[in-house]
Amino acid sequence: MNLQENISLSGYSTMRLGGVARYMVTVTTRSELQEAVNWAEAQNLPLLIIGGGSNIVWKDEGFAGLVIVNQIMRFESFDEDGRNVYITAGAGENWDSVVAHTTADGLTGIEALSLIPGTTGATPVQNVGAYGQEIAGTVTTIEAYDRQAKTFVNLPAMDCGFGYRTSRFKTTDKGRFLISAITLHLMRGLPEPPFYQTVTEYLNRQGIDRPTPQNIRDVVMAIRSAKLPDPVAVANNGSFFANPVISEQELFQIQDKYPDMPHWPASNGTAKVPAAWLIDQAGFRDFHDETTGMATWPTQSLVFINEHATSTADLLAFRQKVTDAVQARFGISLVQEPELLPT
Repeated sequence: MNLQENISLSGYSTMRLGGVARYMVTVTTRSELQEAVNWAEAQNLPLLIIGGGSNIVWKDEGFAGLVIVNQIMRFESFDEDGRNVYITAGAGENWDSVVAHTTADGLTGIEALSLIPGTTGATPVQNVGAYGQEIAGTVTTIEAYDRQAKTFVNLPAMDCGFGYRTSRFKTTDKGRFLISAITLHLMRGLPEPPFYQTVTEYLNRQGIDRPTPQNIRDVVMAIRSAKLPDPVAVANNGSFFANPVISEQELFQIQDKYPDMPHWPASNGTAKVPAAWLIDQAGFRDFHDETTGMATWPTQSLVFINEHATSTADLLAFRQKVTDAVQARFGISLVQEPELLPT
């Protein structure tokens, strides 16, 4: 086990902020993962497992335990018949590479999740979703090391507690299961409409009425590239807040003052409101805060970018300014999407 000590965590978050990890190790196999867990437990140290760091904000105080960087690679395909295909991908695989591979093979189910940064193992944790698709719609099983049972297990999707941007891996069983691979059920053939509105509009402009999975991927990549920054070039965590879900009564109250507020139906009579619109209305569209060094991305206020912040405290101070303003104007509490570690 190639154990490293006193490693800066700023290089393990696409926001490029954070303190120091006492220990760090990279694992590429299931046995290396189990060995790392055993070592941390023998030393009575806390541990965290990470992928690409695209959905992580590290605290300034760092982490006084072991950080495991998951680079377990694997890609297997099983054709059940001419239509149904099962893909097993290692947790360390780059997620967009998995999407690119499957769409190029004519498979539908995850093409709308193109260009989402990070690794495959991170996608079920917050039930990643975009443009009308989410991981919960295709995942069949999660392979993970169970720290309670001290063995690898396969969890069926129905036992994963998937919800809007959440799962049991993020809530009730946080830290228990260390994901090593996921299996997806994809379909060979054309994606089935209806599609997300912006995707449909783009397809119409292109004159495409029967899009292939690759067509959808190309459209989503074009839309995302036009409005979102590349985390390799610009320090950011992507969408910083989840879209709030509010009650019908709250919706009516807000519509009295803002009749044009965009929204769409959610479950049980609730409504989902775009967090970006709320942030814009609160005065933070293309906002650059010299005090904290943080800003909102010009074409998507939901994305916070680190222009010259020097600490996570700067980011959190900026977050507070935005959430306070939205709360004061709309009575809505924004919920942060990137995980603040350690918890």
